[in-house]
Formats: sequence, C-alpha cells, structure tokens
Amino acid sequence: MSAPQLVGRERELAALSGALHRPPAIVLLEGEAGIGKSRLLEEWLATDSQRPGKTLFSVCPPLREPLTLGPVVDAFRGIDVPVQDLVLTELAGALRPLFPEWSAALPPAPEPLSDARSARHRLFRALDEVIRALGVDLLVVEDAHWADDVTLQFLLFVAARQQTLGPSLVISYRPDEVGTDSHLLRLTSRTAAGVAKARIVLSPLRPADTAAMVSSMLGGHPVPAELSTFLHERTDGIPIALEESVRLMCDRADLVVRDGQWGRQTSGELPMPPTVRDCTRERVGRLSPPARHVLWAAATLADPSSDATIATTADLAPDVARAGIAEAADAAVLDSDGRGRWRYRHRLAAEAVYEAIPRAVRQALHLRAGRVLEGVHPLPAARLAHHFRQAGEAEPWLRYSEQAAEQAVASGDHTTAAVLLDEVLSAMELPPHDLARVARAAATAALSRREPVDELYHRVIRTLRAVLGSPGLSDRQKAGIRNPLGRLLILGGEATAALAQLEQAVAGLDHEPVEAARAMTYLGWAYAGPWPAQTHLRWLQRAAEMTAQVASPADRLNLAGNRAAALLMLGEESAWDVITDLPLDAAGSAERLDLARIHANIGTGALIWGRYADAEQHLDVALRLADTEQAARLRYNVEIEQANLDWHTGRWDGLAERGAALADADRDRPTIYLASVRLASRLAAAAGRPRAAEEQFRLVLEEAVRLGAVDDTMEPAAALARLWLADGDPGRALRVTNRPMDALESKGVWVWATDIVPARVEAQLAVGEHTAARRLTAQLARGLRGRSAPGPRAALALCRAHLAATAGDHDRAAAAYARAARAWAALPRPYDALRAREQQSEALLAAGRAHEGQQLMARQYEDLFRLGARGDADRVARRLRDLGADVPRLWRGGRRGYGDSLSPRELEVVRLVVEGHTNREIGKILAKSPATVDQQLRAAMRKLKVTSRTALAVVAVESGVLSQERPVADAS
Repeated sequence: MSAPQLVGRERELAALSGALHRPPAIVLLEGEAGIGKSRLLEEWLATDSQRPGKTLFSVCPPLREPLTLGPVVDAFRGIDVPVQDLVLTELAGALRPLFPEWSAALPPAPEPLSDARSARHRLFRALDEVIRALGVDLLVVEDAHWADDVTLQFLLFVAARQQTLGPSLVISYRPDEVGTDSHLLRLTSRTAAGVAKARIVLSPLRPADTAAMVSSMLGGHPVPAELSTFLHERTDGIPIALEESVRLMCDRADLVVRDGQWGRQTSGELPMPPTVRDCTRERVGRLSPPARHVLWAAATLADPSSDATIATTADLAPDVARAGIAEAADAAVLDSDGRGRWRYRHRLAAEAVYEAIPRAVRQALHLRAGRVLEGVHPLPAARLAHHFRQAGEAEPWLRYSEQAAEQAVASGDHTTAAVLLDEVLSAMELPPHDLARVARAAATAALSRREPVDELYHRVIRTLRAVLGSPGLSDRQKAGIRNPLGRLLILGGEATAALAQLEQAVAGLDHEPVEAARAMTYLGWAYAGPWPAQTHLRWLQRAAEMTAQVASPADRLNLAGNRAAALLMLGEESAWDVITDLPLDAAGSAERLDLARIHANIGTGALIWGRYADAEQHLDVALRLADTEQAARLRYNVEIEQANLDWHTGRWDGLAERGAALADADRDRPTIYLASVRLASRLAAAAGRPRAAEEQFRLVLEEAVRLGAVDDTMEPAAALARLWLADGDPGRALRVTNRPMDALESKGVWVWATDIVPARVEAQLAVGEHTAARRLTAQLARGLRGRSAPGPRAALALCRAHLAATAGDHDRAAAAYARAARAWAALPRPYDALRAREQQSEALLAAGRAHEGQQLMARQYEDLFRLGARGDADRVARRLRDLGADVPRLWRGGRRGYGDSLSPRELEVVRLVVEGHTNREIGKILAKSPATVDQQLRAAMRKLKVTSRTALAVVAVESGVLSQERPVADAS
C-alpha cells in the first residue's frame, strides 16, 4: 500500500506558497487534530523549488506542564552548524542556561537582571540573534496550542521584528484548543508593516477527495462510490482517520480488487484506529468532570440529543449539564445540529469516548437513555431496543426489538429486521411462545432480504437450528420455523437438509394453506433427495389442491408460477401451459419480486430442456424485475444462468471473467461459486487444458454430491468422462458416470440426460458393453416421449449415432452424426454441433469417403478455432496433418501475434509472479479468472522455455524482459 497523496488542498497549498514567496511572512495554519496541517507543510517543503533556504522546525509536545521555551530549544538542537563558527555578541551569553552543551562556544553569562521582564527580553534578543546568525529563513512551530506562554511571547517578539528581514513564521495549531486570550490570536492582528500574513483554515475532505485519497493509497485503482461513501461517513473526511482506517482494512484483508475496483471483503464494523482513539481520549481527558459526563451521555445516546435528554442520561442537574455541553462545544468535541440538539462533530470521536466508559457506568447510562427516550414520539424503537439490551433489561429489549423489526420490514429493510431478531434469539432466554414467534419472524426477514448471501444469512440459519432444539416448542411452532428455514437452506445449496426441514414442516401447517402449499411446492422440486419423480409430482398435486383453498389472487399466482417451474424441472410438458399465461410485471414490490424469482426458475428449466429462446426471454424478464427491486442476490442467480446460456449458444467472449466476478460478488453461496468454476472448467477443456479442466470438474462434482444437488452432478461427471475417454481410459470414464446415472434412473427425470447419457453410452461402447448402451439409449427415448425438449432429443440423436458407428455401419453413422449436429445447431448449441460434425467426418473417412471427410474436418477446424475451442481445433489440425491434408491458416485479421515474445498481458502476469503472488491473487489484482491467469502463465513459460514458476521468475529477471516499457494498451 502506498502513502496517500495530498488531495483536496490545492487552494490551501497555493495560499501557503503565495505568502511565503513574499518574505518576511507570517502564516497561521489552523485545523483540528488529524486534518492534515503537517502534511500540507511537508508537501510544500517537498515540492516548492523557491522555498526558503534554511528552515528551523519546532514541535510543541502535549505536556501538562510544558517546559519554558522547550519547543524553541529543541528546534535549535537540530542545527548542524558549529556554534563557535557563528558571529555572536556578548548578548548570546544569556543562552547558557538553555544550552549548557554550547557553553564552550558561547560568551560568558551576563550579569543577572532583577526585573524578570527585562531578563526575558534579553533572552529573546539572544535567541533572535542566533536565528539571524544561522541564516534561518523560515521558523516552523507545529502544535502551538500546546506551547507554553513564554514560547508564544517569543514568537510575538520575532514577529514584531520581521520588518528588519527576520525569518518568516509558519505556526500550526488546533483552534478548538486555543483560549480567547491566547497570544496566538495576536500574531496576525499586530504584524509589522511590509509583512505578508495569512490565516489558512483546513476543513475536512469532501467525498470526492476522500475517494481520490483512498485510490492513491491503493495503487490508483478506482474506488467505488459504496466504499468511498462508507469511509467518508465513518471518518467525516478527516485525513488521518481516513488513512488509518484504510491501513487497518488492509491489515485485516478487508479490501479486495473486483473488476478493477477496490471493494470491501466484509460488511462488518471497522475497529477504531489506535491513533484516532488515543488522540480523542487525550483531548477529552483535559475537560472537567461535568463535560466528560456529558460526552459519555452523548456517546451513549449516539444520535443528536437535546440538553434535557443529555442531562437526564448523564444524571446531571440541568444547569450543570448545560455548562458541560458548553465546555465540550468550546473544545470542538460537540456540535449543534441547528435544531437545539447536540452531537459529536466526528463519529470516530464518539466511538473512542464510548469505548472508554467503564462498563458499570455504561450500563447505567443506557438504562437512563432508554427511559428518557420512551417519552419521545414517535417511539424510536430500534434505539430503545439497543439501550435496553445494553442495560440488561430483557422485557423492554424484546418488545422494542420486535417493534423495530416490524418498522424495518414495513420500510423494506429486511436486513435490519433480521439482525435485531437474531440478536434477541442468540442472547436472550425466551419462553416457547415468544421464542417461536421471534424465530419465525427472523427467518421470514432473512428470507426476504435482497442482498447476496453473507455471514448474516449463515448466522440466522445457525440460530434457527439451535432454536429448533429448544425444549417446550410444539410441533406447530416448529413447523412455522422449519418452513422458512428450509427455503433458506435451498438458497445456500443445502438441498437435502432443506427437504428434510420442509417435509417435517408440512405436517404442522394445515392451519396455514398458503404456507403449506408453498412448502409442498418446494418439496416438488426434484433437485435433491432419493425420491423418484412421481413422489415430487405427488407433492405438487397436493400443493395444487391446497392452492385451491387460497383466496388471494397474488398468492395463487405465486403458488401456480412456482409449481409450474417445479413441473418444468421434472420434465412435465404441462408446465408450459401455465408458463404461457404468466404476467411480465406486477403492481406491488413483493409481487414483482415473486414474479422475478418465478421467471428466473423458468429460465433455468428452459435451459435444461434446451429451449434457449424461451430461456433468454424469461431470464431477461427476471433480470429486469430484479433490478427494479434492487434484489442483488436474485440478480446473481439470473446472471449465472445467462452465462450458462451464453456458453451453450457459443457466446464465449468474456465468460471466464464474468464467472469470476460473480463468484467474488456472492462468494458465500456455494451454488454461485460452483457455477463459476463450472464455466471456467468448460472453457479450460475447450481451450485444450485438460488437466486444469479435470481438476475443476472434479471439484464441482464432489461439491454437488456433498450438497445433495443431484441435477448438478450430471454435467461435471459427463465432462470428466469425455476427458478420460480422450485419454484412452474408458473404464474410468464409465465409473465416473455410475452415481449420476443411478440418480437419473431413480429420479426418472430424463430431461436431465443431455450431457450424462451420451457420455455414458460412449463409455459403455468403448468397454464393449454394447447391450447396456442400446438399453440406455432406449430408456432415454422412452423418457422423452411427449416432451418438447430439444436439448435431450439432440443428445438422443448423438447416442444413436454412437451406436451406429460402433456397429460398423459407417455411412449410416455419418448420416446419424449429421442429424445430431443439425439438432444441436437448431438449439443453437454450436460447440456440440461442431463436435458431432467432427465425428461425422471420422465416419465418412471410415466409410472410404476421404475427400468428403477431410473437407468437412477442415471446416470444423476453422469453426472450432473461431468459436474459441482452440484445444479442439488443435486436435482436428493434428488429425488433418496425419491424413496429409492442408490445415487452413486462420490468423488473418485476428489478434496481434507476439511470436516468442511475451504479450503485454503475459508480461503483467509474469511481473506479479516475480513479486510472489499466487494465481488466485493475480486474478484478483488483474480482475481475471484463475483459469485465464493460468493460461497466460503457461504461455509465458512456454515462450521462455521453462517448466516451473521459480525458473520463470529467474529467467524473466535475468533476461531483462521485465524492463520492457509497459504499453498503454495491447491487443493480446
């Protein structure tokens, strides 16, 4: 992390420079603690080429009893000119008491004077003589609010003699710590003629300056508005607080790069930076006891409060409290909001003071705060819940928490509601009737949140599971908790656990037909569990019967739409009749969000069926509605399905980066993460990196099995089977398909067969299990009867082509592969169509139609290359060369080639490898997927003729490739 640049101080820097370029000058630099007074001086001294030649620095320490002239003495001790070389008069002997180390070089001490004022004047003259003898052009005194009176009088003395070309003065101080009778205030009011003077007041940074300062610390990466707003609100634009907060976040690994921008890793609170805490406590410690008690009360109240509220909370008489408020305001700790209420000027100061309150005192403060706020109308329920919780008062804490949660839900803030209720459940012993009510409300609030899955989501699930183990809850009360808990588990990918909760819930929901029908509908989803399709269909039939008892049109629409999506997942053609009549928008927010979820689920089902135009239409509707409702979690679901759609339809540009960005944005959801890994592994396989693809597909398969997501095991198992078939290991390919095929056959949901069955058939044929392959193909044909599922039907055509090829009827096989290719292309699913065409060309070659087969193969090479399936294209090119055929040249009009030289993007990756970063870290820094980083790293290793990262780093440094200038842009 870099040191922050000076931002937002252009006018102040110009004023400082302008005054000091007209010597002699006197500049008063004022601003509160941490506002950047010293930094402004440092910047001017470092960048102004016309600054004075010799500068004397003095810093006043925060001592309770400051030493007389201590800051001035310390400044002189920093000079590097021998005192004996200076031309001094006998007057300099008066300095012997202050500088005993100079005794050998100073004249003898003069006779003592009986008048203290005269003695002080002689001492000032002696100091001034030394300053002029040294040729000091500028005297800087920092933190002059802590200076002793004699030091301030000396500064007045120097200022009064400036017309004889004495040094310029720059004096910094905190105005809130300077009394009205301080000598500091006389420095600019009584300057001599011809002396330039300026008072520069530093204010907090503006929001835009905050973003610029943070960006300068983080390598110049853009800072999104969300992060800069968070930091500006937390620090009030105080530079030191801002810098320390950013450093603290970096130390905690709470900052990450996403899409080239910095963002927060977590959404929790940030601890107090130690420097800010210590500074605030030091200031408050100098105030009187009534002022400190007022500040304790204001910190406890946290919000702007009236004199009376502060007085009652502080347990002070009104007049004493008013005096304490006035003192705190004079010290610039408290500030008026203009409406007769008082607040801390800075949030961090309030936190620092609150942390310092003794625990027993803090509890009493909260109790008094809660009681006084009970008289406010309308009741501030959330604040009251907080105060009574901190006071240890259970009954009002529960009452006000529930009120605050109801208010939050009414305003659409389900996150606040979930937090409030989870805190109650986690920290309070409640009787069964209260426990059941609060737990159900917490689960419902968490379920209604629109934010991505996060720690709060997982915390609520843990709390609800613990609540279900509490004694005294009735079956009906448990059912009211299990129902939303099951749906929360679905969102997190814990499908098997979700079904267990929902099945137990149904028995206790007979008094709530809407909730009962909703639970039954979720039990009708076929994504998990050992149940066959008929069991899921029975649940959906029960849901339909229950829905008939529902009076609300909105509830009936919701239930019917979700039931249709569940039927679609089961491969039931009747679902499309309901889907056709679904509306594209709704009047209310809740109905619109329900409709968005329904369309998203239908889009997913349409993908499985291979009805890609339908999928695109429903996903577009879902995305529009999700954006309208600002439902981030749902948006990520839709975007990952759109990425899946783009993979199948051949729109591959940027897919890896999109998948990685989605995984970063919703990292706590295993379903989103696994979907992004699946995207990366598909691309790795197509790019000709089988080992990387194998590792990633294995991860997806293992996690899908662990989570009980049966449908998600089909594709990774099929992909691994294809990889191992290509490696010549058909036995292993067959074994990896065993478990998914068992699940598919037990479920009987044959629309899931698109990937797994062709891979299984090919593996069976490769190991000689021809009868089993024919039987499985026939099973698939029966399972698809009466279903307009073009994706699985294309897979069926491919299976039949495999059977024909193995039977040795090559002309028939070529025709069958051509039919399969046309079926894939009609979806459209170009990658599968091209692979089928490649197999068609092999069948043509086997049939003795060499010219026709080679021509077709050459076209597949070109099309695979242009699609982005470079690994497949290379395989076809090798086959063409083996046949003695020409391989088309395909670089015309393509991206710039770099030959054996590293491309700019490869150079960037190598630089980061040399710096010691892992592939994952490099991906985050460059906003690329780990798969893309791995690809570019391997290309660099190949070009530099090395086989390890260590060797790459050594060769890169020794060969000087890293000294190449970085281009402004590249086309690699």
